[in-house]
Amino acid sequence: MAARAYILIETAVGKTHDVSEALKNLPAMKKVDTVTGPFDIIAVAEADDLPGIGDLITNGMHSVPGIVKTVTCLSVGS
Repeated sequence: MAARAYILIETAVGKTHDVSEALKNLPAMKKVDTVTGPFDIIAVAEADDLPGIGDLITNGMHSVPGIVKTVTCLSVGS
């Protein structure tokens, strides 16, 4: 069963578009939406398992310049 995560992302001022485009190039990202409110982007990621989600965040997202803060919400149901 695949693991799914909703990732709430705060970006540096003026970097939302660049971050959004960079995230779309990560293979586990299924959807990247720019939103209003306390976060700038909400992304949906899927991986084969929970460690795959962890790899996406630590090895993929943390290398994207302009990300200030992330909150990862794991899906627990269908």
